[in-house]
Amino acid sequence: MKQSFICCMVVSALALTMGCAKPPTDRLGAAEKAVTEARAAGAPTYTAEDFAKLEGMLTAAKNESAEQDAKLALLRDYAKAEQLLAAVEIDAARVKTEAAKKKEEAKIAAIQSQRAAQEALSTTQELINKAPVGKDRAALQAIKADAQGLTASLSEVQTALDAGDYQAAQTKAQAILEKTQAVQAEIQRAMTKAGAAKAQKGKQVKK
Repeated sequence: MKQSFICCMVVSALALTMGCAKPPTDRLGAAEKAVTEARAAGAPTYTAEDFAKLEGMLTAAKNESAEQDAKLALLRDYAKAEQLLAAVEIDAARVKTEAAKKKEEAKIAAIQSQRAAQEALSTTQELINKAPVGKDRAALQAIKADAQGLTASLSEVQTALDAGDYQAAQTKAQAILEKTQAVQAEIQRAMTKAGAAKAQKGKQVKK
């Protein structure tokens, strides 16, 4: 009778163990969803290092779960996989928030750079209209062509903004700004040179 009771206890314990040792399917789905949301928030771009770690944690959790799946049913223990997946969910929420914040900051910076580039191009066009033609007609035409090319490049900035690629938009806008400043400097040199030549000619006439 006693042996039968012990046997029943053992069987019950084994049944309980088997019942508890189930793959963490629901938690895995939740963790994967959390990672997907972080990715959609721009984490691979704006929090790349943290997102890479997040993906590593998810992979580790999946590997741990797979290792337990390969064991005999009585020996499976998904506690570690559960812990890893729980950590993934928590960290994914943090990474998502941080990525969204940095993405918004990048958007603001890109728009500011776009405006700066537009203003610089406007100033450049005003200088071109004031620039003397003289003997440097070909040089002036080249400068105008450069300015037109930069104006066309602004559409690429807007395209990047519309696509939500704020880092690319800022990079393009910054490049336009730098080139525009170089063109302005070139026009200023031409105007200074023309002014000096005019002054020299005036001296010669007075003589």
